[in-house]
Amino acid sequence: MMCKGFGFSSDQMNQGAVMTLLKQLLPLAALLLLSIVPTETEVVTSVEDCNEFFLKKTPPNITRILGGGKILNQSRYKLICQTLNNTTTFVTLYDTQNKIPVFSAAKFNGSTSGRPQVPWMIEPQLENPSDNPNMRPSNNSTNYKHQAGDKDYKNTGFSRGHLFPSSYGSTVLKRNSTFTLTNIVPQNKDFNSGSWNKMENCIKCVLNEYCKNNSNIEGFVVIGAQPSNNRLNQIISIPSVLWSTFCCYSQIQNSWLASAHWGNNRNHGPEHLDTKTLGELYTELGIEVFPETQCPKNTTVTHLYSHLPSNCSCPSKMSSKSVQSTYFSSPETSVPLSTTSGKSTTAPMSTTIASVKKFKVNVARVYFMGLSFISS
Repeated sequence: MMCKGFGFSSDQMNQGAVMTLLKQLLPLAALLLLSIVPTETEVVTSVEDCNEFFLKKTPPNITRILGGGKILNQSRYKLICQTLNNTTTFVTLYDTQNKIPVFSAAKFNGSTSGRPQVPWMIEPQLENPSDNPNMRPSNNSTNYKHQAGDKDYKNTGFSRGHLFPSSYGSTVLKRNSTFTLTNIVPQNKDFNSGSWNKMENCIKCVLNEYCKNNSNIEGFVVIGAQPSNNRLNQIISIPSVLWSTFCCYSQIQNSWLASAHWGNNRNHGPEHLDTKTLGELYTELGIEVFPETQCPKNTTVTHLYSHLPSNCSCPSKMSSKSVQSTYFSSPETSVPLSTTSGKSTTAPMSTTIASVKKFKVNVARVYFMGLSFISS
């Protein structure tokens, strides 16, 4: 039977109606598929886009977290090329579960005085990957899902402790950029203003005075934190230990220089942190900071302290004892870097490495190793 005025049968008309219905359902089907299938972005397997902040462009090796430039837990740890005013100034490996950085690394080219008067900032693309690639002030009306906000630190009794210190910035921009909360950990006030501050000043003097080549200052610093099960406002992991390292070539000394410091994040600690070797840091904390470089693993820079001005805050006498022997006596507060979720990650560093998914981040470019933020 033919339909008048149209020139086709009723069967053909029914087929047309079915096709129209299918076309209407296809967008819905696509949405359903997207809701259950992870969306892929550009896959990367290294930290090459930020490697200028690592000595010899080689990032640290950290047990169960980072090895050979590859991040082992892709949904939890995010590499951030810290960017302010479209200028990248240092790099951070950030733990979105504990909401504190694992470490920040930078090239030291001299320092400036004074503390910047800038607001505390966040990395917008940790929350929204399509956001602007520059850091912005923290919004106290917002509860951030994948990072700490400024309000999370207010009225807690803890300092907002820098890993990469603002005083290590050679320009105003570089100093200002350190005030991102992805470079911050909850730090006991006495520790922050006491032995940790003295160590920062002392090493800054060493870098300024001895890390010179043809009058140009150049050194590399990597500074990190060891998380614990203790939480600030039930949100942010309070680190049990903070650690700091540097390495440079000294034309004056005609040798490579390096040292390490670490200490318990608690009040009423020692006046000074003991200066230790990179090898001791690796033995104690499982962190190989400057792999595949000429940085000395078994010597420190204590012999230089007596040649520095007194306002550098370097200790006059060095102890051969461990920095704080109580660090390993408190298993209830000190836990492996990758196990604070209660699930221990025991796979060797050289085993399965899934793809790393790359996103640009607000205050930085954040390289996502997966779209879902699933605790490992």
